[in-house]
Amino acid sequence: MSDQSYAPVPQALVVGVFDNHTHLDPSGVPGADELDYHAHLDKGSSVGVRGVVQVGTDVESSIWSSELAAIEPRVLAAVAIHPNEAPRLDAEGTLDVGLATIDELASRPRVRAIGETGLDYFRTPEEGRDAQHRSFEAHIEIAKKYGLALQIHDRDAHRDVLETLLRVGAPEKTVFHCFSGDADLARIIVKNGWYLSFSGTVTFKNAHDLREALEIAPRHLLLVETDAPYLTPDPFRGRLNSPYMIPHTLRGMATHLGTDVSMLAAQITSNTEEVYGLWDAEPVTSPRDAYEDETYEMPPMTGTIQLPILPDEKSTT
Repeated sequence: MSDQSYAPVPQALVVGVFDNHTHLDPSGVPGADELDYHAHLDKGSSVGVRGVVQVGTDVESSIWSSELAAIEPRVLAAVAIHPNEAPRLDAEGTLDVGLATIDELASRPRVRAIGETGLDYFRTPEEGRDAQHRSFEAHIEIAKKYGLALQIHDRDAHRDVLETLLRVGAPEKTVFHCFSGDADLARIIVKNGWYLSFSGTVTFKNAHDLREALEIAPRHLLLVETDAPYLTPDPFRGRLNSPYMIPHTLRGMATHLGTDVSMLAAQITSNTEEVYGLWDAEPVTSPRDAYEDETYEMPPMTGTIQLPILPDEKSTT
């Protein structure tokens, strides 16, 4: 049984980076809510994490993400209905209402991305895929409508994700979140000028395909993420993840590429700001601090986020 606790804080980076995909909202994962968003961000700041993109996976968490970004200068928001949520909402007859809410949230000042959206053939059976495709294409149009980045969730659906992007036209800034393909997929992504975001999985011992993809990706198309509270990098794989664990992933990437950690951090920081803009380009809209103003309460969260298991999880040692 894995240790469901947070790992120690690593040595701080000399040059800071951004975590471009994380989930700080209450997740339902055992032990994860021992740290609130403020603690996650403070620990991240202590090791050189300059800011995060807080990512929604349904209407509720997307609202939460946009409202957190409005009061916290270290946070930008991404909003979307996760591909595994789309079939459920479609069956309830509420998918269109949900998409309309995402469209409204996308217009808010510190919402800088639409995501995570895409296709997931690992968890969704054949009968739910039409809803996934409809939702994916709607999210693409919302991203283009507002000039926002697109964060893609691609699970066992590489061919159809690419086909959709090429057929309907990808947004100018398109990010393959938690890149899970091989060098061949990376070449196609690079050819189209899209971004590859690497999570802690790139440090896993058997993740040879990911590291081969890392090798061929131009440095100006690289991003880094945690996907917290999941996918904690080695040597703490299996424990709870947090933005403060980014240094482990970044150092693993730099070691494999044979480059200086600080130089890679500087490049990835530049890339991240190219995709999402500056974290301080728009001021927070509320002067209130959720931890100093006792009258302010963040909206409650009751939903859960499913733990994403990568195809190689079962065989990794």
